[in-house]
Amino acid sequence: MRQTSLTKVETAQHNWYVVDATDVPLGRLASKIAVILMGKNKPTYTPNVDCGDYVIVLNAKKVKLTGNHPETKKNYYNVSGYNGGLRTRTSGVMKEEFPVELIERSVWGMLPKGRLGRSIAKKLFVYEGAEHKQQAQNPVVLDLSK
Repeated sequence: MRQTSLTKVETAQHNWYVVDATDVPLGRLASKIAVILMGKNKPTYTPNVDCGDYVIVLNAKKVKLTGNHPETKKNYYNVSGYNGGLRTRTSGVMKEEFPVELIERSVWGMLPKGRLGRSIAKKLFVYEGAEHKQQAQNPVVLDLSK
């Protein structure tokens, strides 16, 4: 009988990828990024180990919101923690004023919650423009527009 080998934290390989968010629908972009961050695209995927890769997202301001989401979809924030402290912003406002937070929140919603999910979320780097600070890691360009 063949034994399945599980990935250990020490043996996990972490690669770097660059994704261009220009004209890619937000939900499809977030789900594909979440799969890469968790490592589900690798044959060595282990659910309880952080075996995913690092992802750099460029041009967050140019992400595509389909349908009537820019006007009707609400993003909720309980800023104060008190009753009545709930604030809302539409996705259109988020895209114009806070595009980095829009992508980070949509990816976070697709990651596991808890200690592992927080460590996975730290491997996501989102930038508004086409420049990034991780040139030293020699990231590979991924095309998620298909």
